[in-house]
Amino acid sequence: MIICVTGKMAAGKNYICSQYEKQGWLCRDADKDVHQVIELAKEDILKAFAHKAEKAGLKIQNHDGSINRRELGKLLFSSPELIKQQEEIIYPYITKLTKQFIQENQGKNIVLNATLLFKTPELLSLCDYVVYVKANVFKRFMRARKRDHLPVKQIFKRFYSQRNLFRNYKKTGVNIQIVRN
Repeated sequence: MIICVTGKMAAGKNYICSQYEKQGWLCRDADKDVHQVIELAKEDILKAFAHKAEKAGLKIQNHDGSINRRELGKLLFSSPELIKQQEEIIYPYITKLTKQFIQENQGKNIVLNATLLFKTPELLSLCDYVVYVKANVFKRFMRARKRDHLPVKQIFKRFYSQRNLFRNYKKTGVNIQIVRN
């Protein structure tokens, strides 16, 4: 069986996945995949965003040549168009890595921990159902501040970018189980 665990930022997806892992499920964290893919697609990302970042006073490349994900995030969450452009670069990599993981673990129960899996219909179609984790916005805010140490404004930009998340999953027609955390 393959399921997707999803929900808004700091809703408790990782906790829910840890509970599945205790029951023997294999969990694939899309956030970690994105970190890996950002480095794999570094040249494309720099080509697409370095000039825009420079104009915004952001430095998206570290001294060692790696991508500064925090600075990149500041840029991307300033514009839905920039997020979409980033997704067009990284989603093909994510799809390939995830399908490879599923192939390597055939016959095992798998959890895909992915906030935006609805944006990759090819992967979402592999899921038997979606577990949507909901949490109070105040609790989510406090968790995000403690965990990510992001500025308040940046947290709210990310929250805002996810405002229609549940509606987007409902539009796919996939079976959704809601967990209130």
